Amino acid sequence: MPIKSAKKKGGRLSKAEKERLQKEEEERRLKEEEEARLVAEREQQERLEREQKEEEERQRLELKDQERREDELNELRFMLVENQNAVNTWEATSKEKAKWERYMLCDGSPNPAVQPEINAFISLWKENPEVQIRPLLQQCAVALRLTDELDLLLKEDPEPALAQVYQDTLLSLQGLIHAKHQQATEEILKCAKACSDIETGNMQTVVQDDNVTLCVWANLNKNPRFKGYLFKEVGLGFELPKPLATSDIGVRILHTRYDHLSHLSRRTQAQRRKPAKEEENAETTLAETPKVVEDKEEEEEKGNTQEVEDDLRSLKSEGKKSAVSVRSTKEERKTSSGKSRQEGDGPIETMMEGVISSGEGTDEADSTPAIAEPVTDSTEAHIVDLQQHTPLGGVFYFDAFRLPPQSQMVWGWEMRELLDKGLQVFPYPPENSQVQGSASGKVDENNTPSPPVGVTVVLPGDVLFLEEPQVARWDPVGQHWRTDGVTEASYDAEARSISFKMEAFHAFTLLQETYANMPFQSWELRPLGQDSALLTITTALTEVSITVKASGNQCMLQMDQAQEVAHLLGKWMSFSALQTAMRRAGVSIFVNEYSDEYVIVNPKDPLIEHAGYEQMALVSSAFAFSWSQWNAQCGQEHLVLQVCEQLEAGPVPERAWSLYLLGAQRSQRLKITERSEAFSPELAEGTEFHSTFLHMLRDTMSPEARVRISHSHHLYIDTVQKLLYSTRILTFS
Repeated sequence: MPIKSAKKKGGRLSKAEKERLQKEEEERRLKEEEEARLVAEREQQERLEREQKEEEERQRLELKDQERREDELNELRFMLVENQNAVNTWEATSKEKAKWERYMLCDGSPNPAVQPEINAFISLWKENPEVQIRPLLQQCAVALRLTDELDLLLKEDPEPALAQVYQDTLLSLQGLIHAKHQQATEEILKCAKACSDIETGNMQTVVQDDNVTLCVWANLNKNPRFKGYLFKEVGLGFELPKPLATSDIGVRILHTRYDHLSHLSRRTQAQRRKPAKEEENAETTLAETPKVVEDKEEEEEKGNTQEVEDDLRSLKSEGKKSAVSVRSTKEERKTSSGKSRQEGDGPIETMMEGVISSGEGTDEADSTPAIAEPVTDSTEAHIVDLQQHTPLGGVFYFDAFRLPPQSQMVWGWEMRELLDKGLQVFPYPPENSQVQGSASGKVDENNTPSPPVGVTVVLPGDVLFLEEPQVARWDPVGQHWRTDGVTEASYDAEARSISFKMEAFHAFTLLQETYANMPFQSWELRPLGQDSALLTITTALTEVSITVKASGNQCMLQMDQAQEVAHLLGKWMSFSALQTAMRRAGVSIFVNEYSDEYVIVNPKDPLIEHAGYEQMALVSSAFAFSWSQWNAQCGQEHLVLQVCEQLEAGPVPERAWSLYLLGAQRSQRLKITERSEAFSPELAEGTEFHSTFLHMLRDTMSPEARVRISHSHHLYIDTVQKLLYSTRILTFS
């Protein structure tokens, strides 16, 4: 019994022991809580002290930035104005020189800017009886050069009355060129019998030069088993249904490497866009009216606006449109905009006012871009929107004509019936049996569709199609490209040819999506030396590099594995000429005012973006720039990009990049890197705020870089600016 009692007693804790253990546990818990409280208080105190120091340091830096703000902005403004004045002087001198050289040009061609000369040329050429194809094509080549000159004159934005004269002259020349092609086709068909092929019994011929390819086929044999013909040397062919195979017709495929039709559609679509744009602007103005009142009230409360008003007046007096004006704060914008409206300054708005007003009250949740619908409405869904699609490779005129009377030999005399009507179009489907139906096609009285005609085209060798091309036919009544009436399209990627059928004979073109390369995946701008830089843009489909030459406004395109644009690679030309050539070749990386309606972009304040491009161009001889993933997360009012000083030609080491944040009020270097887990606007240690991106970079700029930037040529800076403006890499990537 004693042993059993001891075990039982030893297996349990007494009441006193339990109380002692509970007391020790409670004391330990209280001690831990007290220690945790003290640690938390100490950490809280340290955090508050650290935040207070950071806030004090931030306020000190902001005050320091505010003190030197005017000097920095004035210096940047002076640099931009001086550079722009030099560019304007050079452009004016170049224009005068070009006018003099054109005046002294003695090649027999008229000056399209002199109306009596060009009118006399058109009248004399219209009366010229020459119809032989070779001399006529030479005459057309001269006329095409004149149309190019007129295009350049129109791009100079002349007075409205003079622009209308140039436009009318341009249309007259283009119509006359087409009429001359008709005359040449008629002359060829008149001699079809004399030039018939022994093997086929029909006539087929090809004539081409640098501007056009003319393929003509005459149906002399009228073989009902005839299916079609392929002009192998030029990669053009056609197929005819049986009713046409037995008809007295001639078929022409005229491929013009230029496009004299699309601009007619663009003018129509631009006129349709203009009222919509005006309505949108009117709605915006009405929506902003209450905000002006609020801004005015806030102005009365805040005051302290004299310095900003002086800046505004200085900018207005200079007439400078530079985005350097991003120096204004939101409070300054409210004051200046409210007062300017009160004083009746009119609609004139400086870039300073614009950049801040555009950022004021921005709701990032409402900034998600939406892809716009094409310009056509639901009833005209087949009309091609030429902002969304680009015709490439020129125009193909596919026509059927009544075969002119052929010459006959009678008693040794060659006799031919002469017609006063000229070349006559062969109606297909026949006019006397067709009923105009829906967009699906034309049907005869028995509701039997007329068999379609077929076309085969090998894609032009000097155009890069990044995707399968789409075919569009020309509607001469509405003056539009349309996609209806084109069926059974088949694309052979290996042979680079496309075959399709049409319900009738139409002029047609090949389309590519204008923004197939957008948005960009990445970009990089790095220097190659004094006044030389390389911009590389990587897209989902290709990679494009453009080199800016050290001698000024010369650019060169570089692409890998692109034989279609070999005629452009390695050739120096002005930026405007390169831009035009790249668009014609299907290399589309340039944007316009409507581009953001068709591409999902990172919407940014356009004036902050513009100011960024200006300052990037100023230092592009010594600094490299690249895209950043954080640019999509910093909001509309800020830009984030990677920057690195680069004095040697070659790739930038990955860890050499630093991140910079650009805003309307100030620029700063960020503490985060491209490899950080999250975005933070925290200022990098040991750095300061600056009112301009240029002065921000100067904090860490080497003496060699300062010398290189100070010696940058004004034409080089201007070309880099234009390249950045036209690609808008900070928004479209």
